[in-house]
Amino acid sequence: MTKHPKYGSKEPRIIPRADHNVTRKEFSESALKVLYRLHKAGYQAFLVGGCVRDAMLELHPKDFDVATDATPDEVKALFRNCRLIGRRFRLAHVRFGREIIEVATFRAASISDHDDHHSDEEGRILRDNVYGSIDEDVWRRDFTCNALYYNIADFSIWDYTGGFDDIRRKKIVLIGDPEKRMREDPVRMLRGIRFAAKLGFDIDGPVVRAIDHHAHLLPNVPAARLFDEFLKLFQAGNAERTFDLLRDHGLFREMFPATDEELTKDAAFMRFTRAALQNTDRRVRQGKSVTPMFLLGVFLWLPIKKHAEKRRAEEKMSESQSLALAAYEIVAQQQRRISIPKRFTIPMREMLALQPRFESKRGKRAMKLLDHRRFRAAYDFMLLLAEVGQGSEETAQFWTDVQTQSADQRAESFQIGQPGTGAKKRRPRRRRRRKPAQNQ
Repeated sequence: MTKHPKYGSKEPRIIPRADHNVTRKEFSESALKVLYRLHKAGYQAFLVGGCVRDAMLELHPKDFDVATDATPDEVKALFRNCRLIGRRFRLAHVRFGREIIEVATFRAASISDHDDHHSDEEGRILRDNVYGSIDEDVWRRDFTCNALYYNIADFSIWDYTGGFDDIRRKKIVLIGDPEKRMREDPVRMLRGIRFAAKLGFDIDGPVVRAIDHHAHLLPNVPAARLFDEFLKLFQAGNAERTFDLLRDHGLFREMFPATDEELTKDAAFMRFTRAALQNTDRRVRQGKSVTPMFLLGVFLWLPIKKHAEKRRAEEKMSESQSLALAAYEIVAQQQRRISIPKRFTIPMREMLALQPRFESKRGKRAMKLLDHRRFRAAYDFMLLLAEVGQGSEETAQFWTDVQTQSADQRAESFQIGQPGTGAKKRRPRRRRRRKPAQNQ
């Protein structure tokens, strides 16, 4: 048996169809079409990664990645509905309606000295477009559970790394030397956490030690890429467990330094944050939409609130104004770690700035809050504060009730038109009587 010079066996363990539980029924028709067309054209065609892992675990995969020895241009020649994307990694996207099947060409091993491999001084891979064979491609992958190849030719599973057994053992195991691989791409630390949270797996000891040792490298990752990882970490239905694992291994501190500091000091803020995470997980399980804007607002709430208090002490402004200004300044600081798009930061600032307005429950201006475009998000935020004892339950109940009231009931709740409320009625202006002109 030949050996890979760095990692071990170069020959796969081939698990025949009779010895595994992965069935084509778990794969989309579009993915199968891509596989069969590649195979018919004489190319190798495999499903690889999370879809094979999830099929093994009976988690019903939704995303399908294809690996092949066909180059991107050769894939494009086979599919009219294909578009080539990417500079860092050249990929083919084959579109079937709303579904996209990603097709990647096998990549060469990272130990190559080829000119198209680029790394920074800390070992982080910046660009890699070297094509290779399947027995090289596998060593480019991160965890053994993501390195299984499903062969459409005979429905077997090819396993080079022991991933088949690691899935059965419920272990997150990194391929290759954990220390070196974390330096190559620090995002692998977040991916390890995410898979452990999603699958309920334990993280292998050497991987844990590598994460703990290299957590400080996370700020070296481009801030825009970390935002993409934030979405994957906290919007998959495992936000609370992910949060705990990130904090256990010092990664949350690198992503949200100001938040982590306040969480350490303030038990009430921790209760609020945890309640928000639980609420997010509940909404995902129920098939409801979630927006990163809300959870980002939760994470930054106490740093913003404290900064707003400082602003009000320095210059005269309303509580809403100070919150809006503080949110702008704290978000600017946070952007150095995670680049949050304006489509999320702007509504988040508006949501937080509305919080003081819930205290006012009389008059037309108070009632107009119901028509504000951020009312629903701000209301949910206020409700969550009340649930953990950081807001008024009476206020929360008031704003809950008025949303379902008729126009007359609502006017009564806001005391509109009642004596002593609203704008004072102007007295009719008395006309001055003109004196008659005197005859001269």
